[in-house]
Amino acid sequence: MEYIAGEQRPGCLFCRVIEHPDDPDAGLVVWRPQGAIVMLNKFPYNPGHAMVAPIAHKASLEDLDDAETTELMRAVRRTIGVLNKTMTPDGLNAGVNIGRAAGAGIPDHVHFHIVPRWNGDTNFMAVIDDVKIVNEALGQTAEKLKRAFAAT
Repeated sequence: MEYIAGEQRPGCLFCRVIEHPDDPDAGLVVWRPQGAIVMLNKFPYNPGHAMVAPIAHKASLEDLDDAETTELMRAVRRTIGVLNKTMTPDGLNAGVNIGRAAGAGIPDHVHFHIVPRWNGDTNFMAVIDDVKIVNEALGQTAEKLKRAFAAT
């Protein structure tokens, strides 16, 4: 309900936390590599649900130049490695929604979603009651991943 009924802050989430490290949502940033930013999704599908965005405010992968694409993909690759090591999922979903019709919640700033998955992570709660249970507090996950990125 916080996502649906909550205050919609103006501007781009990624640009806001890039430009203003004191922004309330900046606490979800777990890594700031060259040319990209990695942050946890405030409303995750699963624990460790990360978003990886280029620093450049561009709407599509095809808008990125070669250097921006390389930096973004390096960040995606390392994020996958850190999530695998830290969260020990059985698998991962990694994808990009380009455009609002494709499901992009932030359509003007392209970003990857990387979602750890575990065997059986869809259970009767989600199927019967349309409820998703995330078994770790967002702040705990953020601190765990910040330490993991700093250590590698």
